[in-house]
Amino acid sequence: MDFRTTGVRLARSIPSITMIEAKCGSEWVVRLQDGESVTDALRGLQDDAALILMGIGMIRDAQLGYWNGSEYEVHSVAEPAELVGLQGNLAINSEGERIVHVHLTLSSQNGTVHGGHLIAATVHNTLEMALLPLDHIAMERRGEPSGLVGLFPRTK
Repeated sequence: MDFRTTGVRLARSIPSITMIEAKCGSEWVVRLQDGESVTDALRGLQDDAALILMGIGMIRDAQLGYWNGSEYEVHSVAEPAELVGLQGNLAINSEGERIVHVHLTLSSQNGTVHGGHLIAATVHNTLEMALLPLDHIAMERRGEPSGLVGLFPRTK
């Protein structure tokens, strides 16, 4: 099956796993496949300012964070879980490194819901996302006294 279409980049390789990606103007859809690191894949996207509008699918080995006012308390969801909601953004820090800020909600097999800040996770089967590139807004993250890395958007 050939996924190549003129003007649209559909597939690229990430260490032995293929992310499927279509981006044309402000339309951007990404599919991650089984075994991919969600955070590594998002950091690998070629955009320094974007909104992650939604994500659905399944993940496993999730590390979720809760900010207690001074640090993230991390809890794990090891078993495969339905990804019922994912949103966030892509920005850069002062060193030009891509920063991924994502919150998500998971549902375990028994219906228990887990949520928080994405620290790490692995795709289980598939993960589908829609993103919005911000062509006219720069997204920069800077450290704040609270210990968080705050977002400082500005027009380009």
